[in-house]
Amino acid sequence: MKHIPFFTLVHQNAFLEKEIEFFYKELHAEAWYILGKRVAQFEKAYAAYNNVRHCIGVGNGLDALTLSLRALNIGKGDEVVVPANSFIATLLAVTQVGATPILAEPDKHTFNITAEEIKKKITSKTKVIIPVHLYGLPCAMEDLISLAETNNIFIVEDNAQAHGATYKNQKTGSFGIANATSFYPVKPLGAYGDGGAVTTNDAGLARQIRLLSNYGSEEKYYYETTGINSRLDEIQAGVLSIKLNYLDRWNEERIQLANLYSEILKDTEGIVLPVSSPDCKHIYHQYVIQSDKRDLLKEHLKKQGIETGIHYPVPPHLQKAYDFLNLQKGSLPVTEKLSETILSLPIYNGMKNEDVEYVCEVIRNFINKKVKPTVQ
Repeated sequence: MKHIPFFTLVHQNAFLEKEIEFFYKELHAEAWYILGKRVAQFEKAYAAYNNVRHCIGVGNGLDALTLSLRALNIGKGDEVVVPANSFIATLLAVTQVGATPILAEPDKHTFNITAEEIKKKITSKTKVIIPVHLYGLPCAMEDLISLAETNNIFIVEDNAQAHGATYKNQKTGSFGIANATSFYPVKPLGAYGDGGAVTTNDAGLARQIRLLSNYGSEEKYYYETTGINSRLDEIQAGVLSIKLNYLDRWNEERIQLANLYSEILKDTEGIVLPVSSPDCKHIYHQYVIQSDKRDLLKEHLKKQGIETGIHYPVPPHLQKAYDFLNLQKGSLPVTEKLSETILSLPIYNGMKNEDVEYVCEVIRNFINKKVKPTVQ
């Protein structure tokens, strides 16, 4: 039986092997691992890539969001609007600073929050909107920015799934007052461990985030505020600097795979395909379909050697951790419906066209109740 992993870094790692080995030898000889030249080099390069003035490397994506909110003085009594269908980290950042997450329903086709839905959630306590460019598709930022400016609200992007995506030819991670991202290994730009960053055009905010991420210190053993220890290390910065050179190429590869999926699966009864927009460059961190028979389809694919994922099976408001929000089942119907129907298909750099074709054939056979395809 053919086996299609949901995700693998084997092909990327093989492609980068010589460059990474050379980098490791240099790093070993230099013997400097924290806040060195490689972090500074990566921060400069990643800021330039996103067309912003500042980048601050931090320990992970959650810290990037939390530090951004702290630097904006968001805290108890404040409300932050977030997508109801996001990964839990988006909400955790809000609650970590003592603020209250206000959940807005996503568009059922794009999976992203919209200005129309956010507008319903705005109160006098609303201080921040966190748009998440879910699965690699940018939110409609023009409408969000207009809404935020009208109501004197900050935008802090969660760009963890959309490195290199664009909205109206502007890269995500450059729209907000601060923009948080994760370099978790499976992300479009992934480290060899945890890592994250904040991008911004605000020099004062950049300084404050850097201060907070380094114990509250700009000069060693002198502390201006009570910070935390959340720093991108030299190893991850070096790996990310190498990978950044290939990010656009890898994004294009996934876009081509996604287009092949869409071409083969179009007009397949019972399957809703992901959408994009002429204004957006969707980089397909995930290729997410919808099916009312999701669980049966997932099990069928598994039996045919195809791994899949669900992003995410239980919405944050139905998790025990967020019982205190008092949002019962049925309170966010679009989000809940998506959690029951979405299925992420395999997509990764190094995946072959014939692998996509095999996945599609298995799906179509399931829909048409045919026997499993013959694997050559």
